[in-house]
Amino acid sequence: MDTNLIQQLQQIEALKNVPVNQLQWLLSKAECRTFKKGDYAFKKGDPIDKMHIILKGSFILKIDQNGQYRIIGSLDEQTISGTLPYSRASTATGTAEATSDASVVALDKSYFQEMIHDHHELTTALVHVMSTRIRQFTKMQQQNDKMMALGKLSAGLAHELNNPSAAVVRSAQTLRKHLSLLPENFKSVIAIRMTAEQVDFVNNILFEKIGDGIKEYGLMDKTGREDEVAEWLETVGFEDGYELADNFVDFGFESSDFDNIAKHVPSDDLKAVLGWLNQVMTTEKLVMEIEDASQRINDLVCSVKSYTHMDQAVERQEEDIHKGINNTLVMLNHKLKKANVEVIKKYEYNLVKPHIYVSEINQVWTNLIDNAIDALENADERKLEIETKQDGDFVKVTVSDSGTGIPENVIDSIFDPFYTTKAVGKGTGLGLDVVRQIINQHNGTIKVESKPGRTVFKVCIPIR
Repeated sequence: MDTNLIQQLQQIEALKNVPVNQLQWLLSKAECRTFKKGDYAFKKGDPIDKMHIILKGSFILKIDQNGQYRIIGSLDEQTISGTLPYSRASTATGTAEATSDASVVALDKSYFQEMIHDHHELTTALVHVMSTRIRQFTKMQQQNDKMMALGKLSAGLAHELNNPSAAVVRSAQTLRKHLSLLPENFKSVIAIRMTAEQVDFVNNILFEKIGDGIKEYGLMDKTGREDEVAEWLETVGFEDGYELADNFVDFGFESSDFDNIAKHVPSDDLKAVLGWLNQVMTTEKLVMEIEDASQRINDLVCSVKSYTHMDQAVERQEEDIHKGINNTLVMLNHKLKKANVEVIKKYEYNLVKPHIYVSEINQVWTNLIDNAIDALENADERKLEIETKQDGDFVKVTVSDSGTGIPENVIDSIFDPFYTTKAVGKGTGLGLDVVRQIINQHNGTIKVESKPGRTVFKVCIPIR
């Protein structure tokens, strides 16, 4: 027996306390393999039927995502990989490529039964390796799941923020252009000769119209009003009354208003006064557009802050359950619109506020609603229904969708770690496991019922 190999195995942290005779048995049954740089220890789909102990060299682990390889980790010297005692893995999901010349001790799993029966210390050491690997893998998958969820939310928020931010830029540019034209009209405005009473009359009409805000008309109704106003404006000297008519009609001006103004304003000044009114209303409309778009941005930012519960201590507190659900819908609004999903809210608004970890419970709503949207992807009718009510000492939240449903043969497995019914690259299988853990943390329950056309998740959270 090569004493150098024994010494190399003893230098591995996991094997340092294994008796020498058991290491000798391992080497007597194992195969020593060598790899050149670029060789593959295994490829995706290969059977996982050997334990590998890397004595020299290293490998990179790659997985195929949408036709491209992504590096997810590495196997370095003194690493134990491959199948292990009690491991359930059967086929490789990725590829291991040597990054340098490597030497590996490979033990076929057919010897595991003998090892478990006769070599307890070696078996125990390898089981510890497997436990550590499971913890690391779970942590990595949970992190990937969080990053995937964050990516979805970020993409939706970026789209939601893009529209109002573009509106702010567009309106600001138009406002600057509009204000740059004011000096051209300054001469006609400064030449106006009106009494204080006449000025007050015009101002009162202006502020009354602005105070009422922008009017909403049907297409035919608005077109008729614009024709009427444009015709009136052209009779007092405006070359193209339609350029101004849209603005005046938006603020509710009618021909009778112009008749009234004409009675109180000198005829020589009427065109200048109306031009000034148009300028003020144009400025007002652009400012309103900027204000509205800015408010939408502010609402989104507030929703994000409330959703993540930033600046708050990580502790249970009384919280309106609807606030978190509505914030989640804001976060996923882009995806809802893209999938053309109708959201139906059946809220019992006088619910008692339960004591919850707010950020964690929001993760529950995110997972359930996001899964429901995915389930509606190929549905003829796309409805998402959220119902809340008090059920004794519990707050009950029901999330239902009209999707294709969960197959009966897998419905009992959907809360298991790493189980997913989604296509490769669309889910990690940790979403519902995380949901269950959070609900358990709150001493609550979650149940699911499903049939084609209707899937219902029922969440019960104790009020205290």
